[in-house]
Amino acid sequence: MKEYGLVSIITPCYNCAPFIADTIRSVQRQTYQDWEMIIIDDLSTDQSVERIKPFLSDPRIKLLENARNVGAALTRNHALRLAKGRWVAFLDADDQWMLEKLERQLEFMDREGYAFTYTNYTETNEFNHDLGTCVSGPEHIGPRGMLRYCWPGCLTVMYDRQVVGLLQIPDIRKNNDYAMWLRVIRKASCHLLPQTLAIYRQRPGSISGQTWLSLVEWHYRLFRHTEGYGLLHSLLLTAQNMVCGIYKKLVYVKKL
Repeated sequence: MKEYGLVSIITPCYNCAPFIADTIRSVQRQTYQDWEMIIIDDLSTDQSVERIKPFLSDPRIKLLENARNVGAALTRNHALRLAKGRWVAFLDADDQWMLEKLERQLEFMDREGYAFTYTNYTETNEFNHDLGTCVSGPEHIGPRGMLRYCWPGCLTVMYDRQVVGLLQIPDIRKNNDYAMWLRVIRKASCHLLPQTLAIYRQRPGSISGQTWLSLVEWHYRLFRHTEGYGLLHSLLLTAQNMVCGIYKKLVYVKKL
């Protein structure tokens, strides 16, 4: 197998005790083994840390614990500052990867010369029951396309840090992954590897389960306050995102 260099896997964790072991095992089973997994616990109130500790015998797995709960944005920022790899990938503490996720994505990026990619993923519920869906997206996303909608699933994204550099995002509690991609897209266009290589766990309280009103609110806040667009432009971008959300469900979410 070709060596592509170290992959830094960023895993924020908050109250994921029932799921974190499966998440870590899905990384350990990867066919590509040159990786480090940086897990930062955001002051969980369950047994997450205790479930992680047995895996620390693997020197590639690193656990840090926040002194206070700061949210996913600042937790990811901390992990990104610690990352040593050329490649950066993201895997939340309740999601999983297919066996060849890293190998196939690295080969794709190396072959095509891409610095920012994502893949398809399937969905399960919180009990790991397959929901029978495959989620995809556009083959190519530029800056305007990313403004229209947050197409990539966070658990599928990988970027080349030699191109993107050190990424740090604002302290926002929702849409922080979208804020990341809006920064990465300024450095590199995004490309889809049309293979299903990850498993997203839908849980109560997730973004995918939010009401339309709350989605509108958080998208408006992202564009108006985080990205700094004017009032009317922010409203237009928010409306565009809602329309593209419907379009994604019609075009890019397929029943298996």
